[in-house]
Amino acid sequence: MPKGYIIGNIEVTDPEGYPEYVRRDTPILERHGAHFIVRGGPSEVLEGTAGGRHVVIEFPTIEAARAAWNDPEYQEVAEIRRRCAKSTLIMVEGTE
Repeated sequence: MPKGYIIGNIEVTDPEGYPEYVRRDTPILERHGAHFIVRGGPSEVLEGTAGGRHVVIEFPTIEAARAAWNDPEYQEVAEIRRRCAKSTLIMVEGTE
């Protein structure tokens, strides 16, 4: 069964408030089997435009990724991100 991924392109607008989101979202997502492959760090745009922070989260399945996203506790914490950043988030199924 293919893995599921949530990929984020994030432009942090409130660098003092954003770390609270990171601190609180991690245990919620990990309960759904999340493994952070990329979480910030230096990056280089090779083509097009992108925000300053990139995230790739791997889940055991696309269903696990969807369950993490729909978790009411996560959605409550996601409000912090929505206040502190402009985000584009994509859920995608991996290859087998």
